[in-house]
Order: sequence, then C-alpha cells, then structure tokens
Amino acid sequence: MTTTPTAPPRSALRAWLMEGMVDRSGSHLGPHGVPAQEHPRHRWWRVMCLTGVDYFSTLGYQPGIAALAAGLLSPLATIVLVLLTLCGALPVYRRVAEDSPHGEGSIAMLEKLLSFWKGKLFVLVLLGFAATDFMITMTLSAADATAHVVENPHVPSFLHDQQMLITLGLLALLGGVFLRGFNEAIGIAVVLVAVYLALNAVVVGVGLWHVVEHPTLVTDWRTALVQEHGNPFVMVGIALLVFPKLALGLSGFETGVAVMPQIQGDAGDTEERPAGRIRGAKRLLTTAALIMSVFLITSSIVTTLLIPEQDFEPGGPANGRALAYLAHEYLGNVFGTVYDVSTIAILWFAGASAMAGLLNLIPRYLPRYGMAPDWSRAVRPLVLVLTATAFFITWYFDASVDAQGGAYATGVLVLMTSAAVAVTIAARRKGQRRQYLGFAVIAAVFVYTTADNIVERPDGVKIGACFIAAIIGVSLWSRVRRAFELRATAVTFDPTAERFLRDCARRQIRLIAHDPEVSDREAYIAKVRQVVADNDLPDEGDIIFVEVVVTDPSDFETTLSVRGIVRHQSYRVLTLESSAVPNSVAAVLLAVRDRTGVNPHIYFEWTEGNPVAQFLRFLFFGEGEVAPVTREVLRRAEPRRRRRPHVHVG
Repeated sequence: MTTTPTAPPRSALRAWLMEGMVDRSGSHLGPHGVPAQEHPRHRWWRVMCLTGVDYFSTLGYQPGIAALAAGLLSPLATIVLVLLTLCGALPVYRRVAEDSPHGEGSIAMLEKLLSFWKGKLFVLVLLGFAATDFMITMTLSAADATAHVVENPHVPSFLHDQQMLITLGLLALLGGVFLRGFNEAIGIAVVLVAVYLALNAVVVGVGLWHVVEHPTLVTDWRTALVQEHGNPFVMVGIALLVFPKLALGLSGFETGVAVMPQIQGDAGDTEERPAGRIRGAKRLLTTAALIMSVFLITSSIVTTLLIPEQDFEPGGPANGRALAYLAHEYLGNVFGTVYDVSTIAILWFAGASAMAGLLNLIPRYLPRYGMAPDWSRAVRPLVLVLTATAFFITWYFDASVDAQGGAYATGVLVLMTSAAVAVTIAARRKGQRRQYLGFAVIAAVFVYTTADNIVERPDGVKIGACFIAAIIGVSLWSRVRRAFELRATAVTFDPTAERFLRDCARRQIRLIAHDPEVSDREAYIAKVRQVVADNDLPDEGDIIFVEVVVTDPSDFETTLSVRGIVRHQSYRVLTLESSAVPNSVAAVLLAVRDRTGVNPHIYFEWTEGNPVAQFLRFLFFGEGEVAPVTREVLRRAEPRRRRRPHVHVG
C-alpha cells in the first residue's frame, strides 16, 4: 500500500513528453508511478531490420577500411573476421540472448557477479562503453552519410563545405522519428534494409561477374601477394595481426540483444522464461550474421580486385565509399546516385538501432539504481537528451568519420569482450565444461582484439573514459538528489502483520524502531521502558516494534514485504528487508495509515555521532541518523501535514 498525493496539474507539453512513461522493471516508483505499458512487439525479421540498419550499414565503409588496413590481404583478413563472427561472436550472443532475454545483454549477466556498490560501479563502467558504442554509432553513421552526400557528383557544389550542418540535420531528423513513435522506426528500418541489401547484391554481383570475365585480375592480385608477402604462412600471419582493425564489421551484435524486448514471442511465454522471444532473437542473430558474412567476403574481393589502391587513401574517390565507387564506375551515375541515396538513408538511420538500444538500457538500470531522474523512464525526454548529446559529439569531432572510428571500435570490442567473459563464467558455473572451454578461447581472442585496438588507437579509451566519467558523475548526483524519495515500489503485509495493525487501530498505533541485531528479551524490555520514559507515554500498551534488515544498500527500488512475528511470547514485531532503513520505515508508515485509516506514531532515539558522517552512512549504507531522514521522506511524500504520520524522537 502506498499513498497517492494529489498530483499538480500538468502542462500540455509536459503531458506529451511524459506520455507512455513506463517502469521497465514491471513495477512503479513510490506513489507517483504508473503501471508498465508495453510497446507493440514485432516479428523477429522486422526487428532484425532495426538492428540491421547498424550492422548492414557498415558495408558503406567497411570494405574501404579493410583495404586501408590490410591492402592486398583484405579478402584474407575479412575471412578471419567472418570466422570470428560465425564461430565467436554469434555463439556468444546466442548464449547472451538465452541467459538475458529482457534486453539488458551481457551487462545484466556481469551485474550478478559483483554485489553492493562494486557491482553498481562495474555496471556504470560498462554502460559508459555501451554509451560510447551506441552514441558514436549515431554520430559516425550520420557523418558517413554526409560524406556520401558531398561526394556525389550530382550534389550542388554549395553543399560540399557543409558537412557539419548536414550531419546535425540528419541527427535531428533521426531524433524526430523517435519522438514520433517506435513503430515508425521499425517500419522505416524494414524498407531501408530491404532496398539497401538488394542494391548491394546488384553491385557485388556485377563486380564478381567483371572479375570472372577478366581472370587476369585474379592472376595479377595473386602475383602481387607473392611478391609483397612471400609465402602463404606469412600472409595468414599478417591477416591475423591486422584483422582487429576490421572490428567495425562486428558492430551489430550488442544492439541485436538490446532490442530483444521488441521481438514477438509465443502465447505461452512468461516473463521469467520467454522461450518464443529467445528463439526469435537467435534467428535474428544467426540470419544477420550469415547475410553480413556473405557481403563482407564478396565486397572485399570485388573492391580489392577492381579498385586501385591509391583510390582508398584519404581524399581518394573510394575512401569510405568503396561500393559506391563501384556502383558509379560499372553501373553508371544514375544507378550510382540511387545507390548513394540508399546508402545515405541507411547510414542516417543506422543510429536508430543505437537509439533503440539506449532507450532500452538506460531505463532498465539508472532509474532502478536511483541514478537518473524518474523522467528518464519516458521515451521522449530521453530522446531529446540523447539527440543533444549527439549534437555535441558531432561538433567536438567536426563531423569527421576517421576521428570517431577509434572510439567506435573500442566501444564495440569492450562490450563483445564483456559478453564473451560473461558467457564463459555462466558456462563454468553450470558445469558445462565443453562450452566453458570454447567460450574461454573466444574470450581470449576478443581480449587480444580489444587490446590491439586500444594500443593502435588509444583515443577510443580516452573518449570512453569521458562517457564513463559523465555517467558516474550524473548518476551519483542523481542518487544524492533522490535520496529522500520513498523508494518502495509496493508494501505488502502478511496476515499476522495485518492482525497486529487491526488490533491496535481500535485505539492508537504506536511503532518503535528497533535494531534487528539486538533481539534478546532484555533488549525489548529496556527499549519499551526507554521510549515510555523519553516520550512521557501513559502506558506500554499498543506498541509494535519495527525492524528493518538492510540487505544491499546500493539498491534503490525495493518491494517491501512486511512480516508479523511474536518474540519472546510478548512482543509484536513487524520485520522487513530493505536497502535503506528510513525510506522503508516511511513507506510502511504511509501504508499503515492508508490500510487502517489511523495515522500512526513512530518513536526513535537519537543516534550518537557526527551528523555529516551519519548522512554519509545513510547514502552509502542505508542507515545513519534514521529519525530526521524518515521525517524528511514523509514530508516530501505527503505534502498535507495533517495526513502525515507522527515522528517522535527522544
């Protein structure tokens, strides 16, 4: 039971912004929450298109990156990347989808490994890298779309120097789609992916046919490989060394599991075990990986054989747009322009899967930790904040694709490494020896890939550290600011507790806060006598003890289950577990009032010690100076003084 104060009237703008605010945990926050509302769910292949606008759009720049990184060895390095995709990333994320089917991904799996504040800080660090991955996906893709705009020969010349303005416009348009609604985003993604993959199939098919018609291309390539690298063993070794630079081709897996809640499951699915949703997610991941693997290998072959090496260099006509170069070269400027438009559209909308991932992750963690304002559960305010952040990143990097590549790869690889470690630990705990060994090998490969990328481009870690510092700073500020909320999602009483309250409500409900660690008979006798003397009570009748056991003080939201017990055959006790004593006591007092119609009295004794130290104990350990904090929580939760439970301190 919780109190529901009269809500202040809302403006039309505020009502629109907060429309559909949901609690992703399935419960509501204190007295001001609303029941959870679900977005309509979609078939797995439609959701695959949403994550595919990120994953498949990398074809716009991946062949060029591979050519710059590996040169003539680009096809071989790409094959190594595909093997890592199909034999490494895919099995890992299929396991993540099975063990974490609500969209939290590997972060939720790792969260269980560490408890208390260590676990929360660990999650915040991973969220920092997730924010790096997803936000840079939005800004880098928009910047690359702009590059395709200004490189097109039919674009007016006055736009060639407007990269910043065009990129900001694309980001604003993306934010507008999500302000409009999530279903619109799914529909747009399906169309964009279908058209883009079809056009890529034409370009790659024509390129392969040209290679078949001119077998000397393959002969010349093979000869150049031998002259440059000597023997096949050296070639394989170099390919293994350079493939981490191609890591952007792995970018769609984390968003694939982040959007899992949008997948339509079976009628018999339960929240604990949504088997249909898990099966759909596995199909999504497998299908996307197979499609992308085919395109990665074939596009690498045709671009390496058909495009001169110097054209891949910065400023060259194929830099960042290798397949678009082939489209114009072999299919004419009309088809090339159509391909450019499709590439621009999917690169622009590649940020949609990242936006969807953040809109799923942030409300699942930060508000639950008390580390974000409650409005962050609403989609529209969060969209505005994320769009503004994307504007700042774009301005900071001057809308440059190359400047953001290191941060993007770092975010992707750190999340993939964490996922590999998470499933390795999960397999070991379940005694699955073969899976444990396999996942351990995959984790080691991802650790190497991540380390190599960090050494090669340390700017990615620096940018990720900025995101982590910002998230931790804002989270701690929000936690302090929200410290005096009720923080109880619900309060329930067992039959014995209800009988205690019903018996006392005939006269007066007097509650005494008591330390649960001191439970001998003499302690209860002394406590009653002290409270009666300190507060000048007429007698010892109608007294119920309240004992709160602090479990994990780093938690924020709590569902309170109050049990009634009789100690030493004489003393009635209400006992409960919570993350913070004063907040839960306040929630129980309001619930008692609403349940019985009687405003209860609660009695505390002053705590000895420095008030500042006691406040810090409350913030970090859920205890401290309980009496004044309880009163402050009640004051904020119940603005009507006459309806507020009475707090006595002696």
